[in-house]
Amino acid sequence: MRLISWNVNGLRAIMKKGFEDIFYGLDADMVCLQETKLQEGQLLLDFPGYEQYWSYAEKKGYSGTAVFTRKTPFSVSYNLGIPEHDTEGRAVTLEFEEFYLVCVYSPNAQDELRRIDYRMKWEDDFRDYVCALDEKKPVIICGDMNVAHEEIDLKNPKANIGNPGFSYEERAKFTRLLEAGFTDTFRYLHPDMEGAYTWWSYRSNAREKGIGWRIDYFLVSDRLRANIEKAFICPEIYGSDHCPVGLDIAL
Repeated sequence: MRLISWNVNGLRAIMKKGFEDIFYGLDADMVCLQETKLQEGQLLLDFPGYEQYWSYAEKKGYSGTAVFTRKTPFSVSYNLGIPEHDTEGRAVTLEFEEFYLVCVYSPNAQDELRRIDYRMKWEDDFRDYVCALDEKKPVIICGDMNVAHEEIDLKNPKANIGNPGFSYEERAKFTRLLEAGFTDTFRYLHPDMEGAYTWWSYRSNAREKGIGWRIDYFLVSDRLRANIEKAFICPEIYGSDHCPVGLDIAL
């Protein structure tokens, strides 16, 4: 089974950059999108063979997640079921026979960490949410989690210590999530690979210069480690300031 996750940074904009061809070219069983920036009814997509599930933010042009799947889920739920988190369309959960799939777009701590308190609350509640799912059956989590976990996960770690996405607080919460029973699939297979980035600033030709961050992930319940076949990044695919990431897993 092949799964793809991609922060498209505005689905209407990326539609003009060949999104449909890219979608079919990825040939994935499930495609998870973040930062769709859509309201219901603003864009009608038809990908034959795929069912689609959308979580919308109340604020126009903001956040939003979606999942396209060839396999029909047993059930679908949106967000975390916690009112303070459920207005921004940050999660879609699909339940299948063998596992849960959670597509997530974690909140950005924002400049000068002005939203860090909210981000910390989100992290704790999201961890509780996926751990509760994990008690029932294995979980696959994917999406833009807005944190570079270790120094190897960004080009200039020393200069970014304490900045949003590389603050001690956010990195510690990611560590706690892994310690709660989840595996970072890419680092599990590629523990020492440098220069593996999924996001690049639009400023100063950062992508062309290789100045990036790895903030998009596939995590799996630890008991699925043996099922991981391939974890990969697609930096050759343009259209967003993020690139797609993928997971091949035997289920």
